[in-house]
Amino acid sequence: MAENKQALTADKPANERESADVEMGQYVFDRTRANDDKIEADEKILAEFGNGYNYGWHDSDAAGQAAKKGIDENVVREISADKHEPEWMLDLRLKGFQAFLEKPMPQWGVDLSGFDAQDFKYYVKPMDHQAKSWSDLPPDIKNTYDRLGIPEAEKQRLVAGVAAQYESEVIYNSIREELASQGVIFCDTDTAVQKYPDLVKKYFNTVVRYNDNKFAALNTAAWSGGSFVYVPKGVHVTIPLQAYFRINTENMGQFERTLIIADEGSYVHYVEGCTAPLYSTDSLHAAVVEIIVEPHARVRYTTVQNWSNNVYNLVTQRAYVKEGGTMEWVDGNIGSKASMKYPACILAGEYAKASTLSLSFAGSGQYQDTGAKMIHLAPHTSSTIVSKSISKGGGRSSYRGLVKIPKGAFDAHSSVSCDALLVDEFSRSDTYPHVDVREDEVTMSHEATVSKVSQDQLFYLQQRGIEEREAMGMIVRGFVEPISRELPMEYALELNRLVELQMEASVG
Repeated sequence: MAENKQALTADKPANERESADVEMGQYVFDRTRANDDKIEADEKILAEFGNGYNYGWHDSDAAGQAAKKGIDENVVREISADKHEPEWMLDLRLKGFQAFLEKPMPQWGVDLSGFDAQDFKYYVKPMDHQAKSWSDLPPDIKNTYDRLGIPEAEKQRLVAGVAAQYESEVIYNSIREELASQGVIFCDTDTAVQKYPDLVKKYFNTVVRYNDNKFAALNTAAWSGGSFVYVPKGVHVTIPLQAYFRINTENMGQFERTLIIADEGSYVHYVEGCTAPLYSTDSLHAAVVEIIVEPHARVRYTTVQNWSNNVYNLVTQRAYVKEGGTMEWVDGNIGSKASMKYPACILAGEYAKASTLSLSFAGSGQYQDTGAKMIHLAPHTSSTIVSKSISKGGGRSSYRGLVKIPKGAFDAHSSVSCDALLVDEFSRSDTYPHVDVREDEVTMSHEATVSKVSQDQLFYLQQRGIEEREAMGMIVRGFVEPISRELPMEYALELNRLVELQMEASVG
């Protein structure tokens, strides 16, 4: 079964669409719509989800326990002072904090009515210094990364460099000697401020301004950690650089700041993963990613996020692409309590290209509001958005996107495809496309479909000797395949495994 979701709001007057958006933003699954059998099944799904999340442990937490909750100007100054930052960075942090106070809370997308910025801890420093090897880490932290498989990936040379962030700090960082000898820089952003101040000052806060939105402003005030990458002209980093972000403390706020500069004719692939323990109270992840793609350079940014279902995931990611440059986002969003995430590309030079491939999975009690933004500012630019979502157990997925082509950006090409898969009859999927075209000579297409795993599909496969659970898995893997085939092999296997874990108990 398939139907076009775009038509649900497109024909309504503006005031009715706004009212509908408010209603949707406050949407909470009404359990009375399900009969007793479905409620019982839903409880089993919730139980399976809790068991299926393999990253819910937490380590000893002396630093986290000692950290205080809440943010004010003194906290901002203390963070900057502890990092021995230059005056210009402190000034920027204070501007960000003031913008955070002034910016309104988003009234669209996920329901943030229960969000209180004073509930979170803004700076937790687990170690006094960065480890030079994995063996230098405290035993419990080392055990966490061993269980995540990060040292093994480095040992098998599956990655060209590794950064591991734990709470507020990058506690381990490495890069292959042959890349460093070519001038490639891969370090945490705090170190970059000290060692490469001219580069950081030139690009920091240029793609995502301190007052861009409420959570970008909060990040600017409280940022800590994240990756700094600089690839010189003509250098190709053919094996991915990897970063892994781990929250351990309850009520933790993680605010990494990642800055990637690919100089003219260069190439780099940056991969990140994220996990957090399961707690009864909420944590916050509010990262900012700024990427500068110089002429004829190419950047691929891959994310496989598997946050626990008590994490607000509210991030801002944006790339500025110059003449002949290429930017590729590959985005997998599994878990979290609520996500608002829209990787964006500003195509500023002629023949610049961009693509976003994204997958979101919304389980019981989860709302994934994700999408992409493509802004064409120059002629002969092209963009592609492929967005896929899976909803089960009353979860909700939304695609929210923007394609903007102003006057003068002639011969621009843009294609948007949104596919949603509903695993049951009480989950939900919505599509909110925004297309703003002011130039006549363009090519623009948008397609949105929603389908449901039907008994006919399952019956067809079962008639060929396939068990029901595996049949469901085959259907879902086929749906996810356009995303997973773009990932490095170990990440593709991990994504497929995570989706299968989340799908357990979804049949019957």
